[in-house]
Amino acid sequence: MAIYAIGDVQGCFASLQQLLEKIRFDPTADQLWFTGDLVNRGPQSLEVLRLVKSFGDSAITVLGNHDLHLLAVSEGFSTLKPLDTLDDILRAADRDELLYWLRHRPLLHHSVEHNKTLVHAGLPPIWDLTTAQQCASEVEQALRGEQYHDFLRHMYGNEPSLWQTDLTGLERLRYITNALTRMRYCDADGRLELKSKMAPGKQPAGLIPWYEVTQRRNQNLNIVFGHWSTHGEHFIPGIYALDTGCLWGGSLTALRVDGETYRTQVNCAAQQHP
Repeated sequence: MAIYAIGDVQGCFASLQQLLEKIRFDPTADQLWFTGDLVNRGPQSLEVLRLVKSFGDSAITVLGNHDLHLLAVSEGFSTLKPLDTLDDILRAADRDELLYWLRHRPLLHHSVEHNKTLVHAGLPPIWDLTTAQQCASEVEQALRGEQYHDFLRHMYGNEPSLWQTDLTGLERLRYITNALTRMRYCDADGRLELKSKMAPGKQPAGLIPWYEVTQRRNQNLNIVFGHWSTHGEHFIPGIYALDTGCLWGGSLTALRVDGETYRTQVNCAAQQHP
């Protein structure tokens, strides 16, 4: 059995097929971990959703910001943006089945056996694993519950930007969602800054990649994430960044996460202009 983590696909179905062929993925024996953002901006989001769903327990995917955007649009709580490519899903005969499946995906996956933690964007410096798991579970319950419309209706916004244990209600859920699916930079106090998307080294003064914040409480974890295409592939002890910009003409990356880690890539044709 092999386990591969795969970076943001974003509707690039042809590239995903090529990558799965290259790693010789066998759904009866192997497992895939997707970093989220299965959909949007690429040309075949519907096909990607159908394929990953068809793998059943052989694929684990955490939710990304584009996946949540699809859910919000489908319920009328957000509108399509000029670069969105979600129409095929929204018009599909199996739309409801696919969206139900997507809404029931986790925001965090932790493997004790393989000592890896999978999220879309990262973990706030102030969270340890127990806190991260509890917080992810709170949003998962909100998405899967009967009142999930309330969560999607109030999901958007950049505040609160600083974690407080006494946060409650929709503000608490919004912070958790932003941290797990949108975060790139923090300030020295761990306050989220959600507007800056550039690669490290080009950010405004005072901002730090979330994983470089001093005394980060999850430094003992091996965190696998995507979301940050301008960052690209970045492997340092405990940090595995896998969004290598397939959508923009970069590559789609698979990282072997059981046992010795090594990566496999396929080159991608640009689906959007950077």
